[in-house]
Amino acid sequence: MRHLIIIGIGAGDPDFVTVGAIEAMNRADVVFLPQKGEEKAGLNAVRLQMLQRFVRKPLYRLVDFDIPERRPAATPDYRQSIDDWRAGVEAAYREMFAADLGPDETGAFLVFGDPALYDGTLRILRDMQANGEDFTLEVIPGISAPQALAARHGVTLNRVGEAVTITTGRRVREGEADGLTSFVVMLDNHAGYQRFIGKRAEIFWGAYLGTADEILIAGALDEVAGEISRVRTEAQARHGWIMDTYLIRLPERG
Repeated sequence: MRHLIIIGIGAGDPDFVTVGAIEAMNRADVVFLPQKGEEKAGLNAVRLQMLQRFVRKPLYRLVDFDIPERRPAATPDYRQSIDDWRAGVEAAYREMFAADLGPDETGAFLVFGDPALYDGTLRILRDMQANGEDFTLEVIPGISAPQALAARHGVTLNRVGEAVTITTGRRVREGEADGLTSFVVMLDNHAGYQRFIGKRAEIFWGAYLGTADEILIAGALDEVAGEISRVRTEAQARHGWIMDTYLIRLPERG
């Protein structure tokens, strides 16, 4: 039976890759590489560097596949746009497995961060199994962007008695984080942190975490918000894409 492994490879630093991830890479007959356009070619460059560094077996195949373009998160029919995108990816997977994965072979996806956190690969493959596709599935956890962010800044994700909340920029803009005193934000393209200017907030911000292009900024939000906006805009223009994460802390409740 075909076997698929979703391997969490961390936030970009090869030192974040676990022993379990390395062993899983070495069991793969095929490694699937998503193509997300010229501007994100650097992501596959990191994947290839990790394969070259960690894979000991001499023979495995690389198979490229195109990822359908997803509509912006700000669209009114956001959930429908996600469903449409997943359907497109599922169709690409189905065609790829039929053409490039033998009946007893193992295929691998190298997922940045952790497969369980803001990545659609696991959900799509589970849906395919539920719809009758015949393969076994294995998941190797990885170091997520929030973990890398906290480590780089030397802080904890929560304070005493607080929950660890990880949300998106879209939900921050909708007010979901109002009332929280500590939370992590991912996938924010519209500077949702500005909502907390004037509220004595601290911010710990990082982009391209774990890579050679890593950028870190921390401080009182009122003082560094402008710098983050400027640096983020410049970095996105330079690279053509950006992945950033930040932790917001407001005064603790008495």
